[in-house]
Amino acid sequence: TAANAIYVPPTVQAHIDMQSGVLQAEEKDYKTGYSYFFEAFEQLGALDENVLALRGLKYMLLCKVMGGQAHEVANIASTKGGVKYAGRDIDALKAVAAAHKARTLKDFEVAKKDYNDVLTSDAIVDGHLRVLYDDLLELNVMRLLEPYSRVDVSYVASQLELESGMVEAKISQMILDKKLDAVLDDAGVLKIFSEEASKGGYPDALDTIGNLDKVVSALFVRSAKLMAS
Repeated sequence: TAANAIYVPPTVQAHIDMQSGVLQAEEKDYKTGYSYFFEAFEQLGALDENVLALRGLKYMLLCKVMGGQAHEVANIASTKGGVKYAGRDIDALKAVAAAHKARTLKDFEVAKKDYNDVLTSDAIVDGHLRVLYDDLLELNVMRLLEPYSRVDVSYVASQLELESGMVEAKISQMILDKKLDAVLDDAGVLKIFSEEASKGGYPDALDTIGNLDKVVSALFVRSAKLMAS
C-alpha cells in the first residue's frame, strides 16, 4: 500500500490494517482479512491499545469462523496473546465457532441469546453473523429435505424449531436462486425433484421426439403411396 512507502506511525498503520481487514472480510476474502487483523492486533497489543487490540482479535476469530476454520478459534484464543483478552467477547466468538463446527442452528441460537450484548453491539460482527446464520439455515434445510420427495414445510419448520413463515420464505428463496429444484404449492407442500429425474427428462423427451418423427415419416410414405395408386 501507499502507506508502506513512507513512515507511518504504528498506531495509524494499525488502524489502516484494521480497516483493510474489514474491507477484505466484506469481500469474503477471510484469509487476507485475517492477516490484516493479525497485523493490527500485534501492533496494538505492543502499544497497549488493549480495547482496539481486543477488537482485532475478535475480527481474527470471526474470519476463522466465516472462512470455514471454526476449529482453529479455540486454539487462537488460548495462545498467550489471546488469553490476555479473555472475557465475554472472546467467549461469544468461541460459542459461535462451536455452533458452526457442529452445523446446528439450535446451538447458534443459544450462543446468540447468551451473548447477545456483545454479538450485536459490534456492527461488523453482527453483520457477518447474520450471513452465517442464513448459511447455516440453508444447510440445515437441505439436510432435512434430503430423504424426501414431498414434505410439508410446517414439518421442516418443526424439526428446525423455527416459525413456518420463516422457513417457507427461505425455501422459496432457495428455489428462486436455483439452489433447490422443487415446487412449493399454496398448501405449503414442497415437491422436490431428484437430480436424476431432472437429468433423465431430457433423454426421454428426445426419445419421444425421435419416435414421433418416425411415425410421421411412415404415415407420410403410406399417404404418398395411397395417393399414387
